[in-house]
Amino acid sequence: MSRAQRFKMESHPPIKNDFQVFAKPAGNACNLTCQYCYYSASGPGAGSGPRMTDEILETYIRQHIQAHPGPLVRFSWHGGEPTLAGLEFFKKAVEFQKKNQPAHILIQNGIQTNGTLLDEAWCVFFKEAGFSVGLSLDGPQHLHDQCRLTRSGQGTHSRVMQGLALLKTYRIPHDILCVVHHHNVDHPLEVYRFFKAGGAAYIGFLPVVNASNSVDPEKFGDFLCAVFDEWKANDIGRIRIQIIEEALAAAMGRDHSLCVFRKECGEIPVVEANGDMYPCDHFVRPEFKLGNLSAISLETLMGRNPLRTFGKQKHTGLPHLCRTCEVLAFCNGGCPKDRIRPIPGSKLKLNHLCPAYKKFFTHCLPFAEQVQKLWQSRRQGEKPAPPGRNAPCPCGSGKKFKHCCRKNEPGPVRSLISP
Repeated sequence: MSRAQRFKMESHPPIKNDFQVFAKPAGNACNLTCQYCYYSASGPGAGSGPRMTDEILETYIRQHIQAHPGPLVRFSWHGGEPTLAGLEFFKKAVEFQKKNQPAHILIQNGIQTNGTLLDEAWCVFFKEAGFSVGLSLDGPQHLHDQCRLTRSGQGTHSRVMQGLALLKTYRIPHDILCVVHHHNVDHPLEVYRFFKAGGAAYIGFLPVVNASNSVDPEKFGDFLCAVFDEWKANDIGRIRIQIIEEALAAAMGRDHSLCVFRKECGEIPVVEANGDMYPCDHFVRPEFKLGNLSAISLETLMGRNPLRTFGKQKHTGLPHLCRTCEVLAFCNGGCPKDRIRPIPGSKLKLNHLCPAYKKFFTHCLPFAEQVQKLWQSRRQGEKPAPPGRNAPCPCGSGKKFKHCCRKNEPGPVRSLISP
């Protein structure tokens, strides 16, 4: 029986869960040579492949809308550097979305960019089309420019900051993605306060894990704990930090939003510029190719056994050390691509970042549990008596109630525990 016949016989149940796709309109092409980039050597073309054609673009957009189970369809444009596809490409993408948009469906677009190519034309388009922007920025200039370089070896911080200023001027929703590497991991408060001084509202920290340049896990754990303590003392309700929100979600029994902490993988596949689909942008390799959208629909590929098997292996491949860990619900073993640390006497491997996650989630657990109790009491309609003015604030900030949540209306804790 041929491979095609086997797939034809498979049963593909309708997609029930929300999913996200990382679409790569420019493939792995990029105008920078970031020292820690894992994607530049992956996929077809090794950074010089063709851009997504109009035909593949509309095929992908139509199939994504048709396959999505909910009323809100999110398109996520990634790279490489997606703006290399050109402004006209994204204008056409919005036209195709409108053309294929059912009346009951809402569409949102988000783009992750290094920010160096942003100008007023891009920002006018983002504003009019309702795009949100993720901006890659590794902190102040002397830290950012250690790794994020142009192809001629020049730092990019000033150009990124110009892009950030434009996003602010045009009031485009944006967040900061900070890669944590061996240059900035020793400076958590300097990095965090730099973002805070710049008015960042949402920050994600992405640790480097690769064969030659991995961040030290103990230092990364200290980095996260230091940021958490600063945030808890001063910024509850004003700044959102992705990994802290993941800790609160786990404490409340909610599903993780960040894929690396979910129990299973497979809900954020990748569509390359040529229409090839892979289960994850860390696994864009021939042995993981699921198929091509020109031949097989996205809905079919999402329901096939190879993707479902890939997703379940994250949980089924957990070592015993993870299964008995007290913070398993918080990290679920982390990203499978980071499981590179040998375990004596076992064929399975431990996540390189395990010490960091264990340190951080243990450190913030008392706060997360306190927020969970407040949230639960609110869900049950209880109205616990507020603490005295001089009592410790129930948010766990360490401040007196009168100097923390009592003086902030509507109150930072309320913003965290709203159902």
